Amino acid sequence: MSYDDVEIEDMEWSEELQAYTFPCPCGDLFQITRDDLRLGEDIARCPSCSLYITVIYSAEDFAGGTGKKSLEPSKQQPVAVA
Repeated sequence: MSYDDVEIEDMEWSEELQAYTFPCPCGDLFQITRDDLRLGEDIARCPSCSLYITVIYSAEDFAGGTGKKSLEPSKQQPVAVA
């Protein structure tokens, strides 16, 4: 049984791990990669203990290409003001 159900919007993107993460009670992080999500995986596992969570997300958000998805924080672009 899953420890918890967590929406992808409540997880944080880690550039270092290249994965979405969520705090685990053991002190480590549950992790799931974009590739996992594209393949329809919905289980984020903790590498330090036996717990796992079910990730709630829309598969359409991760279907297709390798470009960055809208769930990542957007980078602000400079805007010219006249």
